[in-house]
Amino acid sequence: MAALPQISEAEFEVMKIVWKYAPVNTNEITEHLVRTTSWSPKTIQTLIKRLVNKGALSYEKQSRVFVYTPLVDKNEYIGQESSSFLNRFYDGNISKMLSAYIESDKLSENEIDTLRSLLNNKGEN
Repeated sequence: MAALPQISEAEFEVMKIVWKYAPVNTNEITEHLVRTTSWSPKTIQTLIKRLVNKGALSYEKQSRVFVYTPLVDKNEYIGQESSSFLNRFYDGNISKMLSAYIESDKLSENEIDTLRSLLNNKGEN
């Protein structure tokens, strides 16, 4: 499997829009992000350009606009980042991570119940 590109937090915000609406043009990406960020259209265009250069997005020109599609699968990328986080901070041990969250009150009772239900259902399969 080829290594996925490193994507900054800002670039990830652009990717979320592309993953959700692809194929999507520059103007549509910009419209979504100016509503949810304080970024200028020029900043957004720079982030899009970086993602193209990194191989995360492809584009084609349709009439007078550029239309973007992702070259990186969302679930694959999120899985890679989750594994990286788990390895970096918890030595790859998910039990350590969950214990840390529970002990520091980062998980609500509802979230703990949801996790318990997920684990119980997984055990039945």
